[in-house]
Amino acid sequence: MRNIIWLVLLFVVAVVAATTLGSNDGLVSIYWAGWRTDLSLNLFVLLLLGGCLLLMSAVQAIHSLLTLPQRASQWRALQRERAAQAALREALSEYFGARYGRAHKAAQRALAIQHDSLDLQGDGEFSTLARLLAAGSLHRLQDRKRRDETLHLALKTRSGEHGVDDAARLLGAEWALEDRDAPRALEMLAALPPGVARRTQALRLKLQATRMARQPLEALGTARLLAKHQAFSPVVAQSLLRALVGETLENTHDVQQLRRLWNQFESADRRDPQVAARTALRAVQLDAAEDARLWLRPFWDRLSELAREDREQIALALFEARAGIGVDWLPRMESAAQAFSHESAVVAAVGMVYAERQLWGKARRLLEQAAAAPGLPTRARRAAWRQLATLARQEGDESRAQECDRSAAALD
Repeated sequence: MRNIIWLVLLFVVAVVAATTLGSNDGLVSIYWAGWRTDLSLNLFVLLLLGGCLLLMSAVQAIHSLLTLPQRASQWRALQRERAAQAALREALSEYFGARYGRAHKAAQRALAIQHDSLDLQGDGEFSTLARLLAAGSLHRLQDRKRRDETLHLALKTRSGEHGVDDAARLLGAEWALEDRDAPRALEMLAALPPGVARRTQALRLKLQATRMARQPLEALGTARLLAKHQAFSPVVAQSLLRALVGETLENTHDVQQLRRLWNQFESADRRDPQVAARTALRAVQLDAAEDARLWLRPFWDRLSELAREDREQIALALFEARAGIGVDWLPRMESAAQAFSHESAVVAAVGMVYAERQLWGKARRLLEQAAAAPGLPTRARRAAWRQLATLARQEGDESRAQECDRSAAALD
């Protein structure tokens, strides 16, 4: 198609030239030092055009000759840049091919070429990427000393590209975590800009670092951000948050600290039955059964709305927090015993509360049912057998008491 267009244009030029110049009878007379030269106008125009072309060619030739050293220098710089880029690509290829020794050598070769080229010395992004590849290769080779030196040089280099600088810090944090150096990882992550620090990968690294550094409360906040970013599935997120709550609770050493921690929890955590149950159990360990019951009461009042697993955790927590329970709980116990008579955890909790209030007639049947329930935790079944033994001794039935004690001791 292009050839046809050029052919048409050539025909147009030929027609215009024949029309314009074919009947041109003009003359051009040139006088020079007593000489006279007559030329046809057509010939003069052609000579003028030819002279212009010849002059332009001469000017271009002289310019090319004068700029030859500069163009040679540019060509050499281009060759060095291509060699440096080729070495960097080779390092990247070798790195992903798990040939880390070769990758390190290729990255060092790229840096050497850059150092010898004045035009490339100002390219901070290139040197940072090359040093990151070299440091990554040394990390895989377990050469931590040289890796840290190379990473330090990469961080000192001002690339002008925030993405490259952020990548260096993220890689440094990741390598620190692999070295089990949580403080260094947190230091690297703290140096990130706020926008980068909220990225999913940065939050994942921070979660690992805070858990490694035994900062469960900080890890809990980070896990919440990851859950909001949908970095985990809902089930995994809930399981992780509950585990972190448990780790946080283990670090509380008095009731006041536990109360402050409960108030620091987000409302979603305080509405989680298993979180409330674990908090109540920790309160019982700190001799604060009243606080435990206070946190469990909202869930016990809507026991029928909970899933069976959550209901079991709430019941077992109340089982442990029964000491000093008031009479205001008795109507709740009666309703729960009627509604969930087939669930051993609820039955055990109600039976132990009745026993705590010395309602032995109501407690006996429920405790016997709980003690014989195979699905109930061993600790709860053993406590039920021992409570039955205590009741038998109060009634003077020592043989029955000894039988209950043997049943409690037989539980593993």
